[in-house]
Amino acid sequence: MQVSFIIPLFNCLDLTQAMIASLQETLPRKLSHEIILVDDGSTDGTREWLATLNEPFRVIYNDRNLGYAASNNRGAGLAQGEALVLLNNDLLLSPGWFEPIMRARRRFKQRPAIIGNIQRNFQNGAIDHTGIFINLKGKPEHDRSGHNLFLGILFPHREVAAVTGACLLIDRALWLQLGGFDEQFSNGGEDVDLCFRARISGHKTIVSLRSIIRHHISSSPGRKLHDETNTLRLTQKWRNEIVLLGARRWCWDYLHRAWTAPHSARDHVDARQALFYALHLRATPPAVALTGMHQAIDLEFNRWKQLLGPAA
Repeated sequence: MQVSFIIPLFNCLDLTQAMIASLQETLPRKLSHEIILVDDGSTDGTREWLATLNEPFRVIYNDRNLGYAASNNRGAGLAQGEALVLLNNDLLLSPGWFEPIMRARRRFKQRPAIIGNIQRNFQNGAIDHTGIFINLKGKPEHDRSGHNLFLGILFPHREVAAVTGACLLIDRALWLQLGGFDEQFSNGGEDVDLCFRARISGHKTIVSLRSIIRHHISSSPGRKLHDETNTLRLTQKWRNEIVLLGARRWCWDYLHRAWTAPHSARDHVDARQALFYALHLRATPPAVALTGMHQAIDLEFNRWKQLLGPAA
């Protein structure tokens, strides 16, 4: 089986070279693979360096800056591997990072999953990503909760709402089925959108708890320029899914807030239903949680209208 590694580039040549070196040093020696580099209009010497590369590298040059989603789509369109691994050019890959995500792939082979991993901040070693969850405002947020090595041994993976595209494995067949990244997103949100589309198609998103890498976070120029419009687009597209994915966390917060508050008979009913759902003893979220999440999203839409004007 062949694996295609797809890496979009935009300047940051020193980070790219360090990342590529760590990739080649950490891959299994007998792995059949290709490394597809998509340059998105670099001006810092990256293109001159790319011209010196030979197999297993394949290089695509964008005529202009197309952005993260389009660059990955171009790379995936050229890929020949059965599995695609999307990688940012500002990662540093540690020994043993690759094998666990491949084991997770085999575990879910009958119903392919999108697979991410644990990512640490390169500068300080703090955990930056153990998956993505929907917060109480209805917005995707990196789970930065501590990683327990012992639990990682017992439970090699866990299901999450989404994972970051900074390091993501997906079967090429599933990528083609989903249509790749939505290029309406501008350097943010396209990875969450992909995971949501996989979810409604019956495919899980998984974090491999035994795969750990380091990440120079948001080092690409202009990475954060479109965060608000990307999140707005994601919410417009996936409001109901976001409400459902945030409902359990909302229930826990509701129970915490209700603990010392005055109670009515209705409050007791709501608290009981929230508790059962929070503990996975109820299959569907209670109405109070759905209402609460919708209200939180309405507040965000009001904020976007003030911030973005007619675009919201």
